[in-house]
Amino acid sequence: MSVSGETIMRHLTKIAFGMLMAGLSLGASAQAADIVVGFATASSGFMQAYDKPAQDAALIRIDEINKAGGLLGRQIKVVTADTKTDRAEGAKAGLEVIDKGADLVIVSCDYDFGSPAALAAEAAGKISMFLCAESVKAGIQGVGPHSFSASILAAVQGATMVDWSYNKKNARTYYRLLDTWTEYNKGVCDGFDWQLPKMKDAKLVGSDTFKNEDTSIAAQITRIKSLPKPPDAIMLCSMMPGVVSAIKQIRAAGITSMILNGSSVDGSYWLSATPDLSDFYVPVQGSIYGDDPNKDVTVFNAKYKAATGGDPSSQYVYPGYVLIDVWAKAVARAGTTDADAVTAKLEAMKDEPTLFGPRTFTSELHHQNKGKYLIVDVNKGKPSVVGDWTIAEPIPLSYLLKQ
Repeated sequence: MSVSGETIMRHLTKIAFGMLMAGLSLGASAQAADIVVGFATASSGFMQAYDKPAQDAALIRIDEINKAGGLLGRQIKVVTADTKTDRAEGAKAGLEVIDKGADLVIVSCDYDFGSPAALAAEAAGKISMFLCAESVKAGIQGVGPHSFSASILAAVQGATMVDWSYNKKNARTYYRLLDTWTEYNKGVCDGFDWQLPKMKDAKLVGSDTFKNEDTSIAAQITRIKSLPKPPDAIMLCSMMPGVVSAIKQIRAAGITSMILNGSSVDGSYWLSATPDLSDFYVPVQGSIYGDDPNKDVTVFNAKYKAATGGDPSSQYVYPGYVLIDVWAKAVARAGTTDADAVTAKLEAMKDEPTLFGPRTFTSELHHQNKGKYLIVDVNKGKPSVVGDWTIAEPIPLSYLLKQ
């Protein structure tokens, strides 16, 4: 049976039209595909206490963006993997969320524990953002050009506390006690070291180290007590879990000097272990205690409780919200999730407003080397904001890189 040329042409036209429509449909589908944010963070182990609250805050910002129509007209989808507070597992978790299609890889709140996943993201050409890491290495210097943190450097915390205590509490003599466990701890003391020489007639009367897992710091306490006079302040550069034991031992030994620490010990969840603790001060980016002078923070705290069922546990909730906020702005301005394009838009941010203070990134530093902190005073076991402080000048990158 013969078929006319006209019939053949009609069939070919139908086939071509069908293929065209299928192609357009696939293209539209690809265009509408979700943007994927991957959390390679700790949902087990001690880092969970830092990671989960910040991750919950990040999820709140993602939900807000999705409800407002999404990002680039697309919804943000979340995928997760547990680092188990283990560096080797961290690398695996990073690869796992990348395999699930992550456009952004969010990693643990500490450089030491977050960097394996961040390095996996860098190798894959993806943006990585630390939930709240505060070592200069949590960025270009330790990971690569596509890595950021939305928090403020640990060194700024140490510098802030010595500057504030000198000017507001009339401290003149200081004892430096460093827990050598993490880059964060070293960073706090690095900032202290940078700021102290700027304080006229301030004096370092002693310096010592310990390890986070040490069950006793009796030798260090003996050296503090052997000083001719107790120091006005002890700069304690430490973090959970070992910092609580150190604080208890210092006070049990009868040392009543004010204790300064970084933000790592913000929160009331551990204070039952040190009943009636007083003269203990920490810097925070926002207050979880209902007394933040920025009323928008109090509103956020209520939103956090509604979403999670509990109040924020520490100021480390807040950088999680900030990182999604600044990343989403950069993606919107770039018109793409491409890592190079988004990095360029992030690096163009100068004093970018956020709920928890301005953020600035440059091609040399993906961190904040200056920022306003609220000062929290723990008095008889009750924490509250007693003021705020901003160091006079940024800590130079050249100094940070020497440490």
